[in-house]
Amino acid sequence: MEKIKMILDCDPGHDDAVAIMLAAKSPKIDLLGITVVTGNQTLEKTERNARNIVQCLEVDVPVYAGCGQPMIRQKMVAGDIHGESGLDGPVFEPLTKELEKEHAVNFIIRTLMESDGDITMVTTGPMTNLAMAIRMEPKIVEKIKEIVLMGGSYTNGNVTPAAEFNIIADADAAYVCFTCGRPITMVGLDVTRKVLCYPEIVARMDKIGNRASKLFVDLMGHFCKAQKEVFGWEGGPLHDPVTVAYLIDPTVITTKPMHTTIDIRSTESYGRTNCDFFGYQQLPPTANVAVEIDAAKFWDIVEEGLKLYN
Repeated sequence: MEKIKMILDCDPGHDDAVAIMLAAKSPKIDLLGITVVTGNQTLEKTERNARNIVQCLEVDVPVYAGCGQPMIRQKMVAGDIHGESGLDGPVFEPLTKELEKEHAVNFIIRTLMESDGDITMVTTGPMTNLAMAIRMEPKIVEKIKEIVLMGGSYTNGNVTPAAEFNIIADADAAYVCFTCGRPITMVGLDVTRKVLCYPEIVARMDKIGNRASKLFVDLMGHFCKAQKEVFGWEGGPLHDPVTVAYLIDPTVITTKPMHTTIDIRSTESYGRTNCDFFGYQQLPPTANVAVEIDAAKFWDIVEEGLKLYN
């Protein structure tokens, strides 16, 4: 079986951490590198979090720091959910995992240009790094097999009524990516809100009893508490790992082709992913938008992923 070559662009973040867990050990994925962006916290914190996760899991994956600012707008972070560090909860050993010297955008460009056009770009944070890479070297576009992102919503946002965090944090970057012409699978809040990490899920993963399950439990302790305080939910929605679960088993989500645009001009609806669900505009689809998820299958994928660690 040929593995899916993948670059994971993220902003850890508790749910990003679980996405890394699933991608790093999956026999179906060849994780070429982790690129990091400002998002859930500042770049200084998110790149450190990525290195802590990789070190804790004892996986040999390079980590590259990328853009510390959005393309145009002012920087925003999600400290209310992810805490002061961006990964509050776990206590990590002293950090020895080194950050790669190459900038994440340069790594993306170099890796794609040297490829056979068989690399999938997965973004679980603002899309700044990928958009900057596309603008710096447009030739990489034809080298991207597919873009799979956690972001957006065809219904309601989670920062404003219109916009989801990853998109509103750098809507201009999302605009660049959505208009680049490559296949896009958008995994938005419409499905990720259906995989809430309830206490029984945490207990289920805890029974695995390895370092990955311990990290999962420590992560969810803070994440789920924060979600309850902010949104009133008993379990935190595990947004980002759905992208990786989809690559491991595409049947975990159901997608619908839609003409999708990014609102970068509006004041009230800036960052909205305008998805023509009913095809009113009679325009060609520009993204496959996730509309349903098999939650039971998703949690099975997470459990099997955690079991791959010693």
